Amino acid sequence: MAKDKQRDGALLRKLRLTHMGMWAERIARSFWPAWTAAILGLAVWSADAVPPLWSVTLLGLLALATVILLVVGLRGFRRPTAQDARDRLDATLPERPLATLDDDQAIGAGDAASAAVWAAHQRRMADRLSAARAVSPDLRVSRRDPYALRYVALLLAAVGLTFGTVLRVPEVPTVAGPAAALATGPTWEGWLEPPRYTGLPTLALSELDPGVVEVPEGTRVTLRLYGEVGALAVTETVSGRDITEPSAPIQDFTVVQSGTLSIDGGAEAPLWTLTATPDSAPEIALDGEPGFEHPDLVTLPWRAGDDYGVVSAEVTIALNPDASDRAHGLAAAPEPREPLTLDMALPISGDRSEVIEIFRGELTKHPFAGMPVTTTLRASDAAEQTGETVQDIILPGRAFYDRVAAALIEQRRDLFWSLDNQTRVTQILRAITWKADEVFNNPSAFLVTRMALRRLEADTLTPETRDEVAEMLWEAAIRLEENSLDSALERLRQAQERLSEAIRQGASPEEIARLTEEMRQAMDEYTRQLAQQQPQQGQQSQQQAQNGESQEITPDMLDQMMERIEELMRQGRTAEAQELLQQLQEMMENLQVTQGQPGQGGEGQQGQGQQAMEGLRDQLREQQGLSDDAFRELQEQFNPDAQAGESSENQGRSGGQGSGQQHTDQGGQSDQPQGQQGEGQDQAQNQGQGGAQQGENGGAEALARRQEALRQQLGDLRNNLPGAGTESGQAARDALGRAERAMREAERDLAEGNLGGALDDQAQAMDALRDGMQELGRALAEEQQGERGENRGQASSQEGDGFRRDPLGRQSGEGAQLGTDESLLGDGPDAARRARDLMDEIRRRSGERERPEVELDYLRRLLDRF
Repeated sequence: MAKDKQRDGALLRKLRLTHMGMWAERIARSFWPAWTAAILGLAVWSADAVPPLWSVTLLGLLALATVILLVVGLRGFRRPTAQDARDRLDATLPERPLATLDDDQAIGAGDAASAAVWAAHQRRMADRLSAARAVSPDLRVSRRDPYALRYVALLLAAVGLTFGTVLRVPEVPTVAGPAAALATGPTWEGWLEPPRYTGLPTLALSELDPGVVEVPEGTRVTLRLYGEVGALAVTETVSGRDITEPSAPIQDFTVVQSGTLSIDGGAEAPLWTLTATPDSAPEIALDGEPGFEHPDLVTLPWRAGDDYGVVSAEVTIALNPDASDRAHGLAAAPEPREPLTLDMALPISGDRSEVIEIFRGELTKHPFAGMPVTTTLRASDAAEQTGETVQDIILPGRAFYDRVAAALIEQRRDLFWSLDNQTRVTQILRAITWKADEVFNNPSAFLVTRMALRRLEADTLTPETRDEVAEMLWEAAIRLEENSLDSALERLRQAQERLSEAIRQGASPEEIARLTEEMRQAMDEYTRQLAQQQPQQGQQSQQQAQNGESQEITPDMLDQMMERIEELMRQGRTAEAQELLQQLQEMMENLQVTQGQPGQGGEGQQGQGQQAMEGLRDQLREQQGLSDDAFRELQEQFNPDAQAGESSENQGRSGGQGSGQQHTDQGGQSDQPQGQQGEGQDQAQNQGQGGAQQGENGGAEALARRQEALRQQLGDLRNNLPGAGTESGQAARDALGRAERAMREAERDLAEGNLGGALDDQAQAMDALRDGMQELGRALAEEQQGERGENRGQASSQEGDGFRRDPLGRQSGEGAQLGTDESLLGDGPDAARRARDLMDEIRRRSGERERPEVELDYLRRLLDRF
């Protein structure tokens, strides 16, 4: 019995503790916002950092918040009962013994055996009560207070009690500033705010001594008068306004003229004399002679200045027909043309009060190129003032040294001058193309000229047709000019003359560096033209090589000579630099191209290898042209108004003629045999026109068919590829297999209209084709070396090893090996310079927002990649 009482007493204590824990838990959950606000009020009260007026306001708000939160907590509070405590404790025990002890037997109460079982069950449940433990309350309110505001309040209260005091009495604050002066009399505040574009600071008028103050025109004057209205009055003569209320509390006006400013009525009446400095209009003018930068940039040096900086500049170019020689094609009345207005770039950062820049524009294809024009340069400042200069100049154009190219450009100029010149231009073009073999050194240029002639003879000339014909004439002239060795030599001579003149005149190091770079480019172009003329000069060069008359110059020799010239200029030894430059000029003019004799052994195998190599080159050119056509098709989807092939930068060697019925290599030599060119020119022209129409109008389906045919040709070529059984030969077959798979993917994308995916696949196919050509070249070179054996060195010196070298001593790829093992950009400082030029050109094009979005996306991916 005593044991049962002891057990009941322990159970009651556990129930009371559980009940008290439930009270604490529900109080914490219902009233934590109220006591958080109260503790925050204690923190504000005890903190000395809060101004008294602010603390009184905050204490009032916190007290009101505490009361409101307390009422809300009381409404949501539910008092825990003894049964709630009993149920919580019972829930922590297995089989809920407390609930079992409260239950009565429902079935078998009259049966003694059943009653005994029930009694035994209750005793077992009563024994389990000894394991009961009081339930701890859950005082966490983190779910209700995710930002831990209660801890923030406790922290602030601890800081306030530590560094402040709860016994302080709020004091009436002392207000600083103008309000402090209200007790003794009226006061004022004022500021002088110059225009923002001047970059001058704002001045407090109260800190300026009375007297003369120099301010820019447009300075904003702001005045605030405190105290009784009428106690202070403003008198000024700088704004030119009619002062009707001199005692207005707030006055705001702008300085437009020099005058005085005073504030009357106070203890003192200060007087300032404001001197208004006018904002001068900007000035702009040409700063030298217009020039031309190869290949297609017109340069206009200009200078502009403004007292506070130039914000924009532009040039307007208008044709000046009165200044032209009105003869031949210019005798007719010129057609009116809208002036060309172009923005001129300003420095991105730095001082713009004095700007010295060079405007560069791609104007060589414009109808105004090479013609007398009137240039109007305009500059604007931040005050929207404009200064301009009008000057008559000859707009520079690209120089064409090839006589046929120059004639085509002249006829292009006459067409732009007046549509009435159609008959005259047609007659001259017919005369130029009469004996094509004697006049044209580039078959593709002849075909393009013939196409232009037929367009002129077809119907009445319209502005749209005129622009198409002019584009054809330009393309033909460019092909003739770039295939002319004389033109390259003339450009080299001019570059050398400019550099020599700059050395004599003592030009700046920057100018010397620019002209040196221009001469490097001219030398590269000249040596490239020499290499392209190699097949025509092969026999002569071979004989000279046997007689020991030719001289081979390496790139290192040319670079060393150019670096030596620059070093002599830096040291001030101009005479020696002039002499070395003259030696370099003579060396370049006497430069010859050497070519070895073909090897005697393995002629059948080498012939088969060369045929395979030529086939791969044709495949690569065809794929390049097809990719260009797909790119133009994609451009037309985003810009339907643009004409296909409008940009010469987007034309491949085969893409420019549609389906690529006739191809030319870089040297301008046609794939068609020389003996058949004269007979098949009209036929090739018709094929080129048909191919162009197919490329422009066939759409994605026509491109897919062309891709399929190209893939089948590559499959046949791959099956007959020489070099079987060698590592390089197998690598070449694997590379062509990758190209074939990429072409199949491109074919599928074109059929589905996915031009963007097709372009990526075609790029992979062209990369794989190049890899295959390199591996095939290695395989053929290995076979040739094996056939020559130990006597390869002697045969190479006496008979030639099948390789051709350009004037710089590099393998030109005409032998068994394709291309050169040298780096594309070379080595040393010149490689870094070329890499920088390449990246600058990519960045420049990516900044031209008028380009199609697909091209801009491609340029951005290039920048991200590199």
